[in-house]
Amino acid sequence: MKILPRVLLALSLLYTGVAVAQSEQTQPPTRKKRKANTAKVQYGTASYYASKFNGRKTASGEIYDSQRMTAAHNGLPLGTWIKVTNMRNKRTVIVRINDRLHYRNPRLVDLSRAAAKKLGYTGHGLAKVKVEVLGKKTPAELPALTTNK
Repeated sequence: MKILPRVLLALSLLYTGVAVAQSEQTQPPTRKKRKANTAKVQYGTASYYASKFNGRKTASGEIYDSQRMTAAHNGLPLGTWIKVTNMRNKRTVIVRINDRLHYRNPRLVDLSRAAAKKLGYTGHGLAKVKVEVLGKKTPAELPALTTNK
């Protein structure tokens, strides 16, 4: 009769261990935060917004307009002006950050369709780019046609 309590104790410990192990496996994975890139000059891949986002609200609260010179970036503060250069053809455009990318998106920047068109990569979908941070103040070198007020 002394064996029965020990067996029951062993079985209960084994059952508890299995239950704990199973509950740990069913926990959702923790979301890894990507380190925010706030360097003054950055290199990476640019994409551009799909047409379905036109008219939707951005992270800044503005409504996305594919004809305005705007962009999404995960590291720079909203309202920051950046100069984006297409590394293939050396075309440049100045845009304002008003949105965020999905946290799993590996792209450096997501540009409006108008900005991507000026950089000449709408046919390709992606482009290797250089991003230069200009700051929060509206740049003096901003052409009158691309103002975003």
